[in-house]
Amino acid sequence: MDWSKTLVKEEINFEADKKGRKLSYAAAIREALELAMTSDERVFIMGQGVDDPVGMFGITLDLHKKYGQERVFDTPLSENALTGVAIGAAVAGMRPVYMHNRPDFLLLAMDQIVNHAAKWSYMFGGSVRAPLVIWACVGRGWGGAAQHTQTLQGLFMHIPGLRLVMPTTPYDAKGLLITGIADNNPVIILEHRWLLRQSGYVPEGLYSIPFGCGVVRRQGKDITIVAISYMVVEALGAARELEKQGIDAEVIDPRTLRPLDEAIILESVKKTGRLVVADTGWKTGGVGAEITALVAEKGFEYLKAPVRRVTTLDIPTPASDVLEAKFYTGKADIIVSCSEIMEKKVTK
Repeated sequence: MDWSKTLVKEEINFEADKKGRKLSYAAAIREALELAMTSDERVFIMGQGVDDPVGMFGITLDLHKKYGQERVFDTPLSENALTGVAIGAAVAGMRPVYMHNRPDFLLLAMDQIVNHAAKWSYMFGGSVRAPLVIWACVGRGWGGAAQHTQTLQGLFMHIPGLRLVMPTTPYDAKGLLITGIADNNPVIILEHRWLLRQSGYVPEGLYSIPFGCGVVRRQGKDITIVAISYMVVEALGAARELEKQGIDAEVIDPRTLRPLDEAIILESVKKTGRLVVADTGWKTGGVGAEITALVAEKGFEYLKAPVRRVTTLDIPTPASDVLEAKFYTGKADIIVSCSEIMEKKVTK
């Protein structure tokens, strides 16, 4: 039986059921992997450090002991070759989950990801599938500098054939990973390191969250903040401060960037007339640019003020704490952008 067809689709609010079972973000991911592996013997985990004593931030802790080294195994420092191995296994009928410590290392496998995984189904008219999950964790705040802290969702959002997932809550992390493993397309999941600190409500058992289904994290009427990944946490903090100024902000979490829930964004902007996009990546050619273009093309008549993007600076990530504090944006920057555009109007 295909376990993926038995998944229960469930939608839980960010603030839902605070009395329910709570798990850490890392534990929620681990539970998703364990449930998928128990339900389907085709699922296996590979990657650098998946069987180490701390289990990739706790995400794969002791899974190699339960399922054996044939299904949970460490890999050499050869990302392009090993991504090819994962794609080959997927095409042959397996469901690999390839774990990366950092998205930066995915750059070493771009040929396999972009020219092979993303295109197999299209090139063979759907007769060949590559059900592969590639997971990576965005680093921040530990001096990783320019080569270990890059948020590269803008690159992967550009590629047709890939599904791109960026969860925010432990609930979403589990449900979207289960959906990704069950999907017949290559899926890239980018987590934010700081989200691993979070805990939240997580139901037991298998459940899925549909790709392309965003969620309203906070209702509001004055301005829309579309926030990506960890920036949802910052946006909610900003919304609480803006409320003290008499500004009622709505916070939208897309959860997946490919496919993108265009409707939830456009409906919110139609209601509020103002938009700020908060992303963990760079401004030029990034996710913020794409969402801004979407609203300009399909919702320009709704806008009462220019759109603002809150992103990192268009420079490589600095290593020092002092420079990092200037480089990364957050709650304060969102507050400034929202306050300023509340005072502006679009001339049409």
